[in-house]
Amino acid sequence: MKTLQLQSCVHDNATIECAFFEVDIPEPAPHEVILKVEAAPINPSDLALMFGLADVDAAKASERNGLPSVVIDIPPAMLKAYQSRMGQWLPVGNEGSGTVIAAGESDAAQALMGKRVGAFGGELFAQYRCLPAMQCMPLGDDISAEQGASCFVNPMTALGFVETLKMEGHKAMVHLAAASNLGQMLNRICIEDGIPLVNIVRSEEQVALLKGQGADIVLNSAADDFGAQLQAAIEATGATLAFDPIGGGALSNQILMAMEIAAQKRMSEWSRYGSNEHKQVYVYGMLDPAPMTLTRSYGFAWSVGGWLLTPFMQRAGIERVMAMQGRVLKGLTTTFASHYASRVALTESLAVAAVKEYGKRATGKKTLIVMG
Repeated sequence: MKTLQLQSCVHDNATIECAFFEVDIPEPAPHEVILKVEAAPINPSDLALMFGLADVDAAKASERNGLPSVVIDIPPAMLKAYQSRMGQWLPVGNEGSGTVIAAGESDAAQALMGKRVGAFGGELFAQYRCLPAMQCMPLGDDISAEQGASCFVNPMTALGFVETLKMEGHKAMVHLAAASNLGQMLNRICIEDGIPLVNIVRSEEQVALLKGQGADIVLNSAADDFGAQLQAAIEATGATLAFDPIGGGALSNQILMAMEIAAQKRMSEWSRYGSNEHKQVYVYGMLDPAPMTLTRSYGFAWSVGGWLLTPFMQRAGIERVMAMQGRVLKGLTTTFASHYASRVALTESLAVAAVKEYGKRATGKKTLIVMG
């Protein structure tokens, strides 16, 4: 069996190319299944693999293997960042959904035969995918392929933020770019769990969106009095944890400063070393590739680090992860529902016009690939 599969490669002529390949699908091993993919969302992590930091507005149509491809120039200053993947064709597609059409001999694989499942593990921008049964989540009969396509990355990430808060002993958190699909899920979870959440967005339209969904605190970072609003929100909630998908710039630094001021107000005695209340910012994206600015004016009890779902799950343990997956499946059409601004067929996903549309990484502009 062969499948059409979307792959990406960085070339030594300072270009990045996305192209289709026909690849063989192996017979499933005892613990594996073959999935007929029906839908797959284009997540920011997929865009990072497809186009890196290249400007999608500069995309040019090309052809490889008699099939359409798209090529984008990489600025020379950024080329060094791609040295480790130069010349490698890498399959794309972190998650998706579809129907299991073949299964290995194991009980776990056979239990999925003929069922619609959500799947993760890469290589899902394709018509078919052979993968371990453990990387599939059975979906209810009332769950469509579109509803199940985003059952892993955003839901488990949003839940992972809440579980991180619990594991590390924080009582409230701050979330940047909070009007995204993931941000809306996180807001719903925090409302359900009674966790104070400071949502930071970039427009009054996004403020209205989250307020309309029941969010208590939504701040517009473009507002003239944003600094004062941020300080008041952090003091009111006691937030000592933040999740930042932006990466570059000074906003996380501003949050750490506000956390330190709030912590010092709670101190009974002044210290030249600042508060001993730990303040944590986790960066989980790179919407802004610019350097992150840290002025380090918030004592010594602070940390900035990276957060990724897979290492978190390894740290959390199988019992906690299974409980998280169970919660996702129960709330897939409510708490963990995803919404798409557009849909594109797999075979049309490398048209230049489509690339320029879904490649912008704008909040609320998520695209779903349908295999149709």
